[in-house]
Amino acid sequence: MDLQKHAQPQDAAPRGTAVRTSELRASDADRDRVADMLREALAEGRLDAAEHAERVEGVLAAKTVGELDVFVRDLPAGHRGRDTGAPAPGRPTAGAIPAEPDENVVAVFSSAVRKGRWRANRRIHAYAVFGSVEIDLSEAVFEYQQVVIKAFSVFGSVEVRVPENVSVRGAGGCVLGSFEVHTLDSTEPDAPVIYVDGWAVLGSVEARPKRGKVVADILERVHRRVEKGLRKHL
Repeated sequence: MDLQKHAQPQDAAPRGTAVRTSELRASDADRDRVADMLREALAEGRLDAAEHAERVEGVLAAKTVGELDVFVRDLPAGHRGRDTGAPAPGRPTAGAIPAEPDENVVAVFSSAVRKGRWRANRRIHAYAVFGSVEIDLSEAVFEYQQVVIKAFSVFGSVEVRVPENVSVRGAGGCVLGSFEVHTLDSTEPDAPVIYVDGWAVLGSVEARPKRGKVVADILERVHRRVEKGLRKHL
């Protein structure tokens, strides 16, 4: 199948009409995400080398999100995260999370990293000024379901990495920089919800899942809930 024939650019929507997600212009991050899926499919034997090369060429030339979806629609990776589960909780209500941060991660003309097995606090503030901050939650222990990360980047970068089975929301802006949050919806109602807010000025803030990493204790929580329900009926 010649996938490139099915990924022709669509005409721009008339002014004043809503633009569907598939018609949005693709970013470099979108192309990288699809390329990672294709690389994974090649490693698993779902694609041979020729098919992989053909699709990667098409991904690099794709202009819209819809064009990118064509190259992974017959792969399992292309359907992850599309199942609709329980909706993520709304924004934390006033007073639910302290206004003052439980933890500050600061990098000024330097780098700061928070990763490994650590306990994620309810509110984390990250400041990158001519420096870089990395907050890796892929192996963190979540004692709270809602975690707020306020990220501020000035001539620097703040990177947030999360497990694949949590929910992620983001609200922020940028001035001559980039603020990008990859929204996730977990199918588990007990999954942590991470809110990444903030600003980037001549810098970048990015939050996205770390492929292959999951919160292991979500499954344990489900098992405990099932066992508790069974005991009530015995």
